[in-house]
Amino acid sequence: MRSKKFLTLLTFIIINIISVNYSYSIEPDVFVQSTVNRASEALNNKYSIEKKIEKLKEIASETVDIDGIGRYTLGSYKNEITDGQMIEYKILFRQYFLKSFSSRLAEYSNPEIEVVSKKKLNKNYTMVSSILVSTEQRPEVKIDWRVSTKNPDNPLIMNLIIEGLSLARTQKEEFSSIIQSNDGDINALFASLKEFIK
Repeated sequence: MRSKKFLTLLTFIIINIISVNYSYSIEPDVFVQSTVNRASEALNNKYSIEKKIEKLKEIASETVDIDGIGRYTLGSYKNEITDGQMIEYKILFRQYFLKSFSSRLAEYSNPEIEVVSKKKLNKNYTMVSSILVSTEQRPEVKIDWRVSTKNPDNPLIMNLIIEGLSLARTQKEEFSSIIQSNDGDINALFASLKEFIK
């Protein structure tokens, strides 16, 4: 009986040692290159527009911190709304983001993006630099990716800076403008998001 308990304990210890030795964290630059490779494959001309959009939504859901971007783009208004409104906003923003992201990117055909460098900003964030390779139809485009590494085993994209323009900041300014032009009414933003989602 004691030997059986000992074997059980030994097995448990070995499993834990193995899991520790084989656990690993993905580097931000590898994560970004893997993500853009998946997106490039999704944009292959063998797929219909509908299939491309479906695949892009799936990729974004897995690799982007959509809730984090949503909180950021809400700005100071996130401190002024009720818990119920925040829940509604998170649902609307996720639908808005996925539709906006996938429908715009689906227009591209096999975009080639090459990761060129990375810079660790602090223990929680790394900036990954890449280029959208030029073609006869378009010039080279510089794209920087702000990657959250709070969980090294699950890095997430927090922002894209395209030729120096922060997409998250641009979105934040747009949302703020909608709310301000409607006397600070957050429901005006909700209505705008619902209209876009339709």
